[in-house]
This record gives sequence, C-alpha cells and structure tokens, in this order.
Amino acid sequence: FHDLGYEAKFGPDIAPDGKQKERENWNDVILEGRLKAAIDRINTHLTADAREDALRKVKRADSTSLLLSNRRFHELLANGIDVETRRTEGRIAGDKAWLVDFEHPENNDWLVVNQFAVIENGHSRRPDLVVFLNGLPVAIFEFKNPADEQATTWSALEQLRTYEAEIPSLFHFNELLVVSDGTEARLGCLTSP
Repeated sequence: FHDLGYEAKFGPDIAPDGKQKERENWNDVILEGRLKAAIDRINTHLTADAREDALRKVKRADSTSLLLSNRRFHELLANGIDVETRRTEGRIAGDKAWLVDFEHPENNDWLVVNQFAVIENGHSRRPDLVVFLNGLPVAIFEFKNPADEQATTWSALEQLRTYEAEIPSLFHFNELLVVSDGTEARLGCLTSP
C-alpha cells in the first residue's frame, strides 16, 4: 500500500488513547478530521454551512438495516450529497457535495490502517487492515496465516461475517471486502455470496 502512495498507520497509534489520536471513541469508525478536511478541500464551490451539512448527512445512519445503510452510503459516494447553498445573489439553490475527487484523484486522502480496533455493543474486534478514503472506511482486509492448515479464505470470510454482526458500524461505509490465506485471495462486497 505504501508503494501505491497510501499513508500507512498502526491502529493503536490513531486510537482514542493513541499517540497520534484520530478518533474520540472506540466506536468511531469514521476519521472525522480527515473526512471534514476532504469535504472542505473537494467542495470549495459550496458554503461552509453546505459542507457542514454534507458532513452531517454522511455520518447519519438513515436505517437500522446494515444493507440499506451500506446502499445509501454507496449512493452518496458515487452520486454526491444533495445540499442547499446560498448563491452570491442571495438565493438558495440545490447543489452537490462530493466525498471523493473523481476528476483529480491526487486530491484524495488514502490511508491504510493495520489492527484498527472497534468496540461496539460490548464486542471488541480488530480487522487486519482497513483502507480509508478521505476518512471513510471503504475496504476491510482479513488475512489468515498460510502456515496454518486450518486457515483458509473461507475462515477469513467467516471472521469478516463475525465482524459484520458484532461491529456493524464499520460496514456501513464498506465498498470492498478482501480475504486471503496467503496463497489465495477473494474479494467482494457486503452482499457477495
């Protein structure tokens, strides 16, 4: 990941009690400082209020269903967030706030974090790698030891399914799941068989 231009960090370092803290609580799965900076950087055409509204909308879960929340997030990521902004002549008009700079990819903030711990509903889980795009956890990797004959891509997938059940907030923003046993790898999305 580093060779691809990603910034790499160790999960405990950016944890609520870490030396480079980027989260207030263990159940925070968005790196809010990075997300806010990206929204501001990408959406200079919007007022500060409209950018703040976009931040609130992406953080808000509209559904108790993980799949519906995930689908809603994908729509926001791909199609932008509807916001209202005040034009220079004073009238209010609709516009879009973007979470990703698709036209200038170098403006995006890519971060990979190993051992990103999340505590939710009394469960503490630590996926092997989480990839953040502008502060949003868009990919989760789970690896198994290739020296362990019992470890397979399927056991890695089962581990992800456990995370999905026990720390679902991490999966609201997920676009890609990757599992590997060191020999084989598989990738898919939340609804992949």
